[in-house]
Amino acid sequence: MSKKVVVIYSGGMDSYTVLNKAIQQGHEVYALTFNYGQRHVKEVQVASDYCQRQGINHKVVDISAINELIGGSSLTSDIAIPEGDYDKANMTSTVVPNRNMILLSMAIGYAVSIKAEQVMYGAHGGDHDIYPDCRPEFVKRMNDVALIANYEPIEIVTPYLTVSKNDILQDGLSMGLDYQYTWTCYNGREKACGQCGACKERLAAFASQGKTDPLAYE
Repeated sequence: MSKKVVVIYSGGMDSYTVLNKAIQQGHEVYALTFNYGQRHVKEVQVASDYCQRQGINHKVVDISAINELIGGSSLTSDIAIPEGDYDKANMTSTVVPNRNMILLSMAIGYAVSIKAEQVMYGAHGGDHDIYPDCRPEFVKRMNDVALIANYEPIEIVTPYLTVSKNDILQDGLSMGLDYQYTWTCYNGREKACGQCGACKERLAAFASQGKTDPLAYE
């Protein structure tokens, strides 16, 4: 059954796949992108360009002022982006304190205001060791709160919560998606670096599918 849904859309592979999954399911989709002061702010432009090209209802919200409160991440502060494998030991510095709780809270408020029924975001199984706010227990408890925080219950939907990046890419490719319209690299330069953990995880996913990543790399 078609629903009105808000999709938290960063411009990365996961949220791009969630966005298109919602569209292909026939939902009325409202994409919501946050500029929270991330170093790879290029993803915001990538998200905007794609939504404009596809005629998708899209809002970009600047909340970069929150960096006065939640610094200390290599994604938002003057700390080197880690290179190497996408694992807990290497990627912990990329955790932005309480990010998904903040973003979900605003997305839920937006959903209530436009009378949407769901908020969707792209947490996946490969994030569980690194990001506490992508784990099933976090999603469950946020869902419990979202159902009672307003007079209108909002459901949080995470289609890929228990699967890997490889599985997400496989699903996206089966939907005919073109990943040239995404941005993954944590360094927001003209081309993807190919060395940060996010790039390495992305490249490994394409390799697992026997495909070539359409992005240009340094």
